[in-house]
Amino acid sequence: MNDFDTSSDAHLRALAEAVAAEALRQKLMVVTAESCTGGWIAKTLTDLPGSSAWFDAGVVTYSYGAKEALLGVNPHTLERTGAVSEETALEMVSGALARFGAGVAVAVTGIAGPSGGTPEKPVGTVWIAWKRRGGYARAQLFRFAGDREAVRRQTVAAALTGVRQMLTG
Repeated sequence: MNDFDTSSDAHLRALAEAVAAEALRQKLMVVTAESCTGGWIAKTLTDLPGSSAWFDAGVVTYSYGAKEALLGVNPHTLERTGAVSEETALEMVSGALARFGAGVAVAVTGIAGPSGGTPEKPVGTVWIAWKRRGGYARAQLFRFAGDREAVRRQTVAAALTGVRQMLTG
């Protein structure tokens, strides 16, 4: 059990509102780079009225080719560590900031299930990375429990929590 297991729609909205308030206060735009969440982070943020004042872009990159073409992930990184890795998450978040005018980015890559897991990377394995323009990227490994919906919902909550912490930290 973790802090993200009970992420209701209201909880996700509250997290998005906190991100929005702080991004507006700091006059920063937010960009998302998503794989396993399929755009859910961007959707949660843009569900808020007026989000165009602080939300720049969202990119969904499931395939290796999309990660390379749209986010500049190095093919050797993908070959060596796979899509679900700290290295890939860090390259995704850096690529998102390099390609868009945002001041802060979040990237997620993971295995939402129900298939695709391995003994080394079971279903629920998710890497999330955050970065501010001009700063250092940081990444964190999560092991979420539950079905595909639960893993994705927990990922959205963790991603938004990290953005909020980065903005207020």
